[in-house]
Amino acid sequence: MSDDGEPSGSAGRPILGQIDSKELVNTLVVVVRYFGGTLLGVPGLINAYKSTAALALQMTPLAQKQVEKEYIVQFDYTQVGEIMAVVKQYNCRVVRQEMQLFCSMTIAIPKNRVMETVYKLQEIRNVELNPVAG
Repeated sequence: MSDDGEPSGSAGRPILGQIDSKELVNTLVVVVRYFGGTLLGVPGLINAYKSTAALALQMTPLAQKQVEKEYIVQFDYTQVGEIMAVVKQYNCRVVRQEMQLFCSMTIAIPKNRVMETVYKLQEIRNVELNPVAG
């Protein structure tokens, strides 16, 4: 959060409070003020930033995204069917793939399904599975 030159606590905190009240993450709200100066005073600034952020969040459609953990899966080309069956069964997303005689695929596994998906992939013979750092 940033007050970006406004009096301390008059911009960033009220905007963040509106984001927090909607329990949002990975969210950016930018409020640009063209008028006010000393006429609004600190309470007026707080109210202006809070109201503007609340209105913006109310009017903007929210996009829900799955929290995921990425893994690199390496396997023999003959195992593509088995790997893709697990990917589909556990609602994983293929981020990147390289299909040759030996294949490499980066998959994004829904965080709530990581343990069971990893277990299922490790059951397949000669499959190497490594988490992506970060």
